[in-house]
Amino acid sequence: MIFGLALFIGILWFALTYIVLYAKQTPEAQVRRRLAMLIKQAQTERAKLFYIQKSKDKKNSADNINKPDAKEQAMIDKTFSNRVIRPIIQGIENRLRQLAPKQIRKMLEDRIFRAGKQGVWSVNRLILFWVISIVLVTCITFFAIQNSTLQFLQRIMIIILGGFIGATLPFAMLNANIRQRQKKIRKQLPEFLDILCVSVQAGLSFDGAVAKIATKMKGPLIVEFKRMQSDVSLGMTRQYALTQMAKRCDLEEVYLFTTSIIQAEKLGTSMSKTLKMQADNMRDRHRQFVKSEAMKAPVKIIFPMVLFIFPSIFVVLLFPAVLQLVKTLGN
Repeated sequence: MIFGLALFIGILWFALTYIVLYAKQTPEAQVRRRLAMLIKQAQTERAKLFYIQKSKDKKNSADNINKPDAKEQAMIDKTFSNRVIRPIIQGIENRLRQLAPKQIRKMLEDRIFRAGKQGVWSVNRLILFWVISIVLVTCITFFAIQNSTLQFLQRIMIIILGGFIGATLPFAMLNANIRQRQKKIRKQLPEFLDILCVSVQAGLSFDGAVAKIATKMKGPLIVEFKRMQSDVSLGMTRQYALTQMAKRCDLEEVYLFTTSIIQAEKLGTSMSKTLKMQADNMRDRHRQFVKSEAMKAPVKIIFPMVLFIFPSIFVVLLFPAVLQLVKTLGN
């Protein structure tokens, strides 16, 4: 009885989550999804070209490989996970893809696009993880309170809370990944612009300076610039590639930088002066951001002080006075 009611509540909670996610969709997210689809198509074409080139290389070197060795290597590569586990997972993903609403798929594609994990994370795999999280956390909550002395309504509320936690856990992890990535990009951008400005002033072109810095530095911002250069080499215009990079980073500082570069190319202004202004501006913005974070410290430290520091101070200061007062009243 309780398990059936818990299953019904889980299905109801899934429907409510879908309605909330559907209401949060905006035209801006749809535009980003369309742009993500275009980039995904470009990456697919690039992967096909790479596969064709790799197949040609294998065909040219086939004369130096014995046929029995090739068959044995094929049997080794075809492991148990590739033969059994992966087809089962792909079948479940395909079934969930048919059942999942389109708005949830588009929302997940937008999150993956902002996280910079296109081609690495799959929407189907994320939907599978979401469903498993809801079912697993709900079942764990149900079995945890099965032998408790709680009332029926209390058990129902705890099961609903478990389903809510299971439904929000994948999105919380994805949003945390996006915020962590944006934090790293914001921290690395001023230093990157300083080096880029110095390189351009020394005589390098914009693309040459970016390529030179990309070989010396690491981080999510460098990965985005490498991807931008790769898109330009495949035939995409620099303006569109910079716009896509700004949308993937989803930061105001990156939007300002890409906009200034695009305007400098259109108007024909000096690239070194534009980069110098942007480097100074980003350094000032980073300094203001650090100051604002430092000003939040007194507010954030209130709760640790109330919970941990103040009780210790009260014990040290008031305990002797309380003991003296108890002795005096006792006499």
